[in-house]
Amino acid sequence: MKLKKQEIDLRMSKLQDWQLSGDTIKKEYKFKDFSESMAFVVKIALEAEKVQHHPDMTIEYSRVKIVLTTYSEEGLTSKDFDLAEKIDTFVGA
Repeated sequence: MKLKKQEIDLRMSKLQDWQLSGDTIKKEYKFKDFSESMAFVVKIALEAEKVQHHPDMTIEYSRVKIVLTTYSEEGLTSKDFDLAEKIDTFVGA
């Protein structure tokens, strides 16, 4: 179910460095090199498959950009915020 603005604001307050952009949340991660970027992306891919919620990802050598939204709901849902929180745990893991 698509979240209301108040719910989105509450969930955003619990995320670090994620940005709200329309009906999406975004974050850019920086790594030492391409290998670290790809290892991070693989962790995200495995989790995304597990929860059946897939982010848009852009890889630029040592940078990975993540964009989350729930297309079927035409906006943000708890799935987006749950996955964002999980993705943040992969940094440095």
